[in-house]
Parts: sequence; C-alpha cells; structure tokens
Amino acid sequence: MGHDIGTVTDISGTFGLAHYNMLEKIHDLVTAAGQGWTVLRYDTSGDNHELILKGEGLTGTEEIFVGFRTYQSADADYYNLVAAAFAGYVSGNAFDDQPQALISGVPAHNQNIDYWITWNAQRIALAMKVGTPVYESAYVGKALPYARPSQFPYPVICAGMLNGTPAARFSDDSQSMPYKGNRANFQMRNINGSWQQVHCYPYSNDQNILAGSTNALRDTGGEYHLMPVELFDPDSEIYGALDGIYFVTGFNNSVENTLTIDGSEYVVIQDVWRTGFDDYYAIRMD
Repeated sequence: MGHDIGTVTDISGTFGLAHYNMLEKIHDLVTAAGQGWTVLRYDTSGDNHELILKGEGLTGTEEIFVGFRTYQSADADYYNLVAAAFAGYVSGNAFDDQPQALISGVPAHNQNIDYWITWNAQRIALAMKVGTPVYESAYVGKALPYARPSQFPYPVICAGMLNGTPAARFSDDSQSMPYKGNRANFQMRNINGSWQQVHCYPYSNDQNILAGSTNALRDTGGEYHLMPVELFDPDSEIYGALDGIYFVTGFNNSVENTLTIDGSEYVVIQDVWRTGFDDYYAIRMD
C-alpha cells in the first residue's frame, strides 16, 4: 500500500504535457517493487499513452485488470486521462477493446496538475486539481464486497468523471464526481458479469438524509466523522463499500483539509467546483 501527494507539470516528467506526466507518475508509483501491480502494457509511442495493469489483490492470488490512458485535443484545449477496468487482458487488443472494457474520462491539464493518489494491491484512487481550479476524481479496481469471495469474486469498479470519452474540458460544468452514484461514470461489475450503475449511500438514498439544510450532516464538536460510501440497489440489495473513499460533510469544512483518524491521514476533496454540504468526500492516504 502507498500514497503520494505532489505536482506534475509540462516540464516535470519525460513527455512534455502534464497529463502525459501524470500517467507516467501513476506507472512509476504503483508498479514499484512490492506494490502488488504488474504492468501488462505501457505504451507511450503514440498520441494516446496507455497503461494496463494487473493487481494481485489483498490475498496476493487475484487477477484485477485496470488501466489508464490519455486522450487530448490541442484545438479543443482538453488534455484528459481515461480510467478503465476490464475482465481480462488480450495483448493483441486495443485498449478500449480489452475484455468487457469500461472507460470513463477524467479531465486533466497540459501545464499543471496537483494530485493525491493512493493505492493498494486491489484498487487505485486518484484526485487531481487542475485549471481554474477544479477537482477531478477516479477509482479503478475492487470494492469491498459484503459477501464471500465465492459469492462475489470480482466486484471491480470503474469510476471517472465522464460518460465515456467525450470532448470535454476541465471547465465542463456538467461533470460530477462519481461517488454520488447512480450515474454512467460510476459502474460496478455485477455478480452476473455485467456492468451496472449503482447507488452510493449516503449520497443517493431513499431516506434523503442529505437533502435540505435541515437534514445536512455536520461535525460533532469539531470532530468530522467519516461514513463509508456503500454501493446498493434501492430495489434489491447492498453490494459493499468503496475501499478508502468516505463521505464527509462540507459543513464548516474546506477542500484539501486533512484529517487524522486512528493513525491514518485523510484528505478532503470536493466535487469539481461545487461547495455544498454534500459535495465532499475524504480519500484515505494508505
């Protein structure tokens, strides 16, 4: 397990543009010795740089397939990453044609990216500050299922900011963080092997505990209590929870604040440009 907090620029890495260097940073961090990830593809020869990884999971015996790549347009002034999850790997297939590939764009930047990245052997979670600034988020890899491995062996998540890879810049005001759930940019591979949009508690729920100022959660005596982001279908069941991602109230809170709980550090990230009580989450720095 590990984490890193830093900045990449258009001159800080090997490849010139900051989003290329962000991909290089992900590669260098999570594939270092003992991190639980194996490189299946790292191709920086074309316009779209590609990284495909296989994780061994927390048991050390699993096969978890995820990836990141770039896509960009100088004319339209966007320089983005793609977060992806797969059901397997075929060396002869293009990135987007890997088995059961699901991809989601994550707006980035060509000049400067501040980042927070955390990983273990089953998932990678990333937050970036870009542009004006706004905050972008991604999560690829397994969730924590509320089931035995034999019941739910591959609860993999693909979570980015966009539905697919549209020509969207960081200034696109329709994008939203994936953790609010029930949206195309957050999907889970279900028990039957299909991709499914799922709800995320407490952001999306039938009880509306976050709806309206009279119901807004807040700190208790200056202590900010974190709630796991749980994945569910309102008509059937609760599937599990995200690993290292938590709801935190925005009441008297601010983006990039840090919390220390039981020796672990958490960083508060907001939903792009939004600053409402329910527009924040905390990411655990493993």
